[in-house]
Amino acid sequence: MYITNKTDIAQIAESAGVDRIFVDMEYIGKAERQGGMDTVQSHHTVEDVRRIRAAVETAEVLVRVNPVHDATADYCSTEEEIDSVISAGADIIMLPFIKSAEEVRRFIRAVDGRAGNMLLIETPQAVEAIDEILDIEGIDELYIGLNDLSLGYGRKFMFELLADGTVEKLCLKFKLKQIPYGFGGIASIGKGLLPGECVIREHYRLGSTCSILSRSFCNVNKEKHIGVISSTFINGVRDIRRLEYECEGYARYFRENEQKVAEIVRHIGEVGE
Repeated sequence: MYITNKTDIAQIAESAGVDRIFVDMEYIGKAERQGGMDTVQSHHTVEDVRRIRAAVETAEVLVRVNPVHDATADYCSTEEEIDSVISAGADIIMLPFIKSAEEVRRFIRAVDGRAGNMLLIETPQAVEAIDEILDIEGIDELYIGLNDLSLGYGRKFMFELLADGTVEKLCLKFKLKQIPYGFGGIASIGKGLLPGECVIREHYRLGSTCSILSRSFCNVNKEKHIGVISSTFINGVRDIRRLEYECEGYARYFRENEQKVAEIVRHIGEVGE
């Protein structure tokens, strides 16, 4: 996934093999909780959703709306916001900053199957309520937001949650419910404080199916030359896919062994009867 509201960048990303273009409309409360951090705050709009939808052909359009909220003098309700992005062409809607199962129920009712839904698990409260949340019918995908979750736990570096087992515990719960999931963000191969290849291998180890290409993958606010941006996407995504192919081979090895173990155990059980 790649976050942008620029149609030319979206088309470059799509052509390079990015699966989802991410339009980020979340702003309510975001500046306050991420104050002073070097994080992306996009302030995209419904019109951006409409323009990106018209610009891309094969990539899905994922839209992050605001946390569940009622209407005020400054903004419409969650239900009205969801209606507007569905009308604008969103394929998938992401709900951020969840704190309770009731918020999830309200969100799923509002989407009502008209688009895919993705829950962003990024608060300690959501982690605490995760079993109740996972019992709710109709969840399509889950995503662990490491930036806000690490803030919530008072951590200094978001990937601490990957190293201390927090992400793994959540992924296991998601896997048992058979709901697709992803987490965090990845940089280019060989780049990032935690190199992109290390993070990608963890995605495969943990059964993740998606991730956001981080700002460090291609910062289009700093690089203005469209040719350089295009080559960055083409080469960067190609390198990631090459590593993914390698990782898939290892993942398949363990899946096949898991199936073999299950078959043998089942046979032994049948003979024993």
